[in-house]
Amino acid sequence: MPRYEGALRRRGRQVRRFAEALAEPRARRDGVIVPAFWWDGHPNFGDDLTPMLLPRYGIVPLYREPRAARLIGVGSLLEFLPTDFAGAIWGTGLMNDAAYPLPHATVLAVRGPLTAERIGLREQPAYGDPGLLVARHVPRPVQDGRIAVVPHGHHRTHAGLARLIAAEGDAVRIVNVHQRAAAAVREIAASRAVVTTSLHGLITADAYGIPAVWTMLEPPLGGGDFKFRDYEAAVTPGRTRYRAFDGAGSLEEFVDGAWAADPAVVTRLSDSLEDALDGVMASAIGAFPVAAVRALLGG
Repeated sequence: MPRYEGALRRRGRQVRRFAEALAEPRARRDGVIVPAFWWDGHPNFGDDLTPMLLPRYGIVPLYREPRAARLIGVGSLLEFLPTDFAGAIWGTGLMNDAAYPLPHATVLAVRGPLTAERIGLREQPAYGDPGLLVARHVPRPVQDGRIAVVPHGHHRTHAGLARLIAAEGDAVRIVNVHQRAAAAVREIAASRAVVTTSLHGLITADAYGIPAVWTMLEPPLGGGDFKFRDYEAAVTPGRTRYRAFDGAGSLEEFVDGAWAADPAVVTRLSDSLEDALDGVMASAIGAFPVAAVRALLGG
């Protein structure tokens, strides 16, 4: 894999994504540009969802570090924010199960009720991870009957998981999370079931109504299982797709207990996430019209 880090590489990547966003029809027609933050330290399709999704709603995210950003999107990013952050939060979550008050933020939506409680919200916002919206923008490919295994980057070389995958041969597709969002989403969406240690593997499965199961492997993820519990408290309250991994049996047996989230709940949360974006368009959070930039550029 080519090196991802470095100031010049990051700047080039951000310029490319900004240009792609400006090319989206809705953004070109009546969009606004908003200084936004998403994790860009290494390639990860979940983190790529912010610059992928927002332009579909007329919002062109201009990458900025947390203190200068006015909008925070997909991911476990809230601990990156200064406690006096006064911009908007859209579907974001905490990494850790600990209080992190953000009293000045405009909370349009958060990933789940656990995050809402720990940042000190007194009124319920919209819930849900914006990754649920991918099915509204990426058509589902023809299903090929395979199991999609979506290991977090930390787990790509996990020996026990590798043994189960190898035993299934071509019946399994390993999804590389270190790629652009649309490509990873299409690979997951083509499957009949999902096994994941990546939260956005689970979220993508839910977006397309695919039965899924998630597990925890070594090394442990930062924050443990908090982000999974937070997300499922919104999408499958009182129920979980978690299954402990012991390396025994087969991968086919492991997915026997997989099930899909209630499509009515997914639709309701997705609608509320889209409605919440009206707050970006309507509020004074540092947005400025795309048309003004195009005029300056002579476009």
